[in-house]
Amino acid sequence: MIVLPTEKIKAKVRNPRFLIFFGKPKSGKTTLAAHLENNLIIDLEGGSEFIDCLAVQARNINDLGEIANAIRQKNKECNGYFYKYITIDNATRLEEITLSYALTLYNQTPMGKSYKGDVRLLPQGGGWFYVRQAVRKVLDMFRELCENFILIGHTKDKLVNKDGEELSEMELDLAGKLSNIICGEADAIAYISRKKNQTIASFKGGENITIEARAPHLRGQNIVIAESDDEGKISVYWDKIYLPDQE
Repeated sequence: MIVLPTEKIKAKVRNPRFLIFFGKPKSGKTTLAAHLENNLIIDLEGGSEFIDCLAVQARNINDLGEIANAIRQKNKECNGYFYKYITIDNATRLEEITLSYALTLYNQTPMGKSYKGDVRLLPQGGGWFYVRQAVRKVLDMFRELCENFILIGHTKDKLVNKDGEELSEMELDLAGKLSNIICGEADAIAYISRKKNQTIASFKGGENITIEARAPHLRGQNIVIAESDDEGKISVYWDKIYLPDQE
C-alpha cells in the first residue's frame, strides 16, 4: 500500500548517478576517467590503451554482453557493486556498435522478421526507433551494474532557428532525437574543455550548449577538474564532482 507524504522529504542523493562528459576529441575526457578510483572504462575505440587505467576493450555487441555478464557475476560474488563506477567511452562509437542489436530488435517484429539491411535506411526513418532502443538498452544494462555510471561523448554542432536566425548549438554527438533523450535521462552533463594547463568541466548551460546538473554543488558551475604542472604531471579532482560519502 502506498503511503503519501505529508511533509517535504530530505534529498537522498548528492552525486550524479548518471553523468555525461562530452567535448571535442583529445580534450582529456578519457584521461579524467582513468584517474577516477575503482572506475571500469569500457573502451570502444582503444584510447585507454595509451593510459594506465582500469579498462576492458569492446568492439561489438557480443563483447558488451560478455562484459556485462562478467560484472554481474562479480557483483553477485561480492554481494554489491564490484566497480563503484563504470564508464562507456564513447557514445558515438556505442551507437555504431549497437546497429546489429537494433537489427535484432527489428527482426523480432512481424514486419521486420526477414529484414537483413541497415535499419537506418528503413522508409520514413522508422528504423531510428530501434537504434534508440538498442542504445538505451545497453546503457541501462550497465547503469544497473554500478553505483555511478559515466558516458563519455564527443560534441557536434547543430543549427537551430531562433527568431528567424540560424544559430549553432553544441550537443552530444548522437543521431537525431537520441542525444536529447539520453541527455534528458542524465543527472549531470558537463562540457569538457582545456584552458592552458587546466581541464574544465562546465555545468553552466547557455543558449548554445546543452549542459545541466541536478546536484546543487554542480549546477551552474565551471569546475577545474584537472591541471598539470610544468613537468606534465596531472592532478585530477574528482572529489569536486563526486562528494565524499557521508557517514
